[in-house]
Amino acid sequence: MLLGRKTDTMRATVAKGASVETSEIVYTTRLDGIDWAALKATLQADAFHDGRSPEQYERSFRQSHLVCLALAGQQIIGTARVLSDGVCSAYIVDVWTHSAYRHRGIGSAIMRLLLEQLPGQHVYLFTDDAMRFYEQLGFRPQPTGMSLVVGRWLDSGT
Repeated sequence: MLLGRKTDTMRATVAKGASVETSEIVYTTRLDGIDWAALKATLQADAFHDGRSPEQYERSFRQSHLVCLALAGQQIIGTARVLSDGVCSAYIVDVWTHSAYRHRGIGSAIMRLLLEQLPGQHVYLFTDDAMRFYEQLGFRPQPTGMSLVVGRWLDSGT
């Protein structure tokens, strides 16, 4: 199944751990109707907040090449977004699954759905605590990475 800008939503049934019970998780690229303040609060409560305001979260997601959100009912329980030139280079950021929903395949599903939309591209990401998760998706460690914050973090002057 493909997930791209033209696809609104896709439904998948995800098993809950080792039990037989399942729940419906909706994977979507749509950003209409997102309560950005609620998303920020959820990320803060789950220790995945980096200081962005609700407005900065919205701008970050809307200006991305691709996004994928996982929803359980009306609650956002997973995110990831892609920054890309659409030709040869892509960077995946903001990969998050709510702690209460981890180890159920949701993060893997989000990643696979995004990767399907990036054929021929060199896809890069950064992680300091999920190496095994990304290796299971086919990623391999890169020996060197560098970064620079230009000016003050999250102060773009706009």
